[in-house]
Amino acid sequence: MASPSHMEVKASLQVPGTAALPLTPRTAAMEAIEDILYGSLAGVIGKYIEYPFDTVKVRLQSQPDHLPLRYRGPLDCFRQSIRADGFLGLYRGISAPLFGAALETSSLFFFERMGREVVYKSGFTPKDEALPLGALWFTGAFSGAFTSLVLTPIELVKCKIQVPINESGGPAAAPLRPLPVIKDIWRHHGFMGFWHGQLGTLIREAGGCAAWFGAKETTSKLFQDMNERKASSPQEVERLRVDPLPLWQQAVAGASAGMSYNFLFFPADTVKSRMQTAPMGVVDGVERRNFAQETVALWRQAGLKGFYRGCGITVLRSAPSSAFIFMVYDGLKTYLPMK
Repeated sequence: MASPSHMEVKASLQVPGTAALPLTPRTAAMEAIEDILYGSLAGVIGKYIEYPFDTVKVRLQSQPDHLPLRYRGPLDCFRQSIRADGFLGLYRGISAPLFGAALETSSLFFFERMGREVVYKSGFTPKDEALPLGALWFTGAFSGAFTSLVLTPIELVKCKIQVPINESGGPAAAPLRPLPVIKDIWRHHGFMGFWHGQLGTLIREAGGCAAWFGAKETTSKLFQDMNERKASSPQEVERLRVDPLPLWQQAVAGASAGMSYNFLFFPADTVKSRMQTAPMGVVDGVERRNFAQETVALWRQAGLKGFYRGCGITVLRSAPSSAFIFMVYDGLKTYLPMK
């Protein structure tokens, strides 16, 4: 995603031999509205692409440590899930995640913009210059940390719907719905119970979003530099600096972002998923585990490989999903800017 400062720098460039066009300054409020609206739309599209794979990932991650593994791998999980519930069963509970995806993606872009403002106000980079890549990795982490607070309750509800378990720890008799799940969480654990797994979400989002935004910007810059080196004239170089990257390069940059996000901090996501799919309340006299306890239990059960159950399919599905998210968001910002 091109930062606003980058867009402003591009907009101020003048191709030799042409008249400079007057620029209308964008207000911070208008930029924020664009982040929320366009980020929400991009998030919903991305969620439809990735949700079946996310369901499989959560089911692989959350296999109980006191029973034999139910699924041998992603393909086996797909087969068993489709056999039991049909293909649409992989979309079970998507209503809450769709809302969550809209909220998450818009929050990511909104807080990332706030992170850039923090960097500018710190004096690290002059306001009229594009941020260096290192600063963009920081703004990604800044965005992820704040977004984790928004995301944890939504992910908690989503995980419990994807892996339905009754209060005794066995499979639920019927598919769960968002509202009953929300009521159960409130009844057992109160308001703060919605942030069960927050530490795992924080680690995944802060680190992962640094990689998400950072990898996207780094890859985009590599393509930009490559395109400029191939330019045959100074005028073409100036044009390349103003125009968006070719669509396939945008897609590759977005895909690299998603794959980096999901791979680097996958173990934290695994622990979080196990925490959030555990039965609510006290089961057999045992309270639900915290992040450290769940980490130790998983290590004892499966070792290092247990932390990466479902990692391959998650990284693969994140490539098209993130590519579409960035392409939709950047495309809307470029071609349908709000006046």
